[in-house]
Amino acid sequence: MQHAVKRIIQGGDAVINYQVKGNFNKTNKWLDKLIDSKFLEELDKFGQKGVEALESATPKDTGVTASSWSYKINRTPYSASISWNNSNKTKTGIPIVILIQYGHATGTGGYVRGRDFINPAIRPVFDEIANSIVTKVAAL
Repeated sequence: MQHAVKRIIQGGDAVINYQVKGNFNKTNKWLDKLIDSKFLEELDKFGQKGVEALESATPKDTGVTASSWSYKINRTPYSASISWNNSNKTKTGIPIVILIQYGHATGTGGYVRGRDFINPAIRPVFDEIANSIVTKVAAL
């Protein structure tokens, strides 16, 4: 199907005329390949890499928090995402990793400063995901 678009843009003393002719066959074929591609199958691999990175970076006292990481892949018809979770919580239900990451008050009136261990640990995994997707999409 041929499409033709003619536009005239006027602004001040300038006038721009342009005309575009053609179709979207190549674009539609590329989008179909993108939808059918299998690059989302690698999300499990990246989810596990994230768990391993977070586990090794988590400060260890008893090791329970470090060994409590998991991941979940959420898929919809138009998107996919990975979320990493840690199931270790205090008796009142507060995630221990939040207390380690952001700090917390103590029962005696003191304060324990947070340690940013999550962002540095997961950043290389994010970079690897982005590079993998860019490479696969460019190859379509």
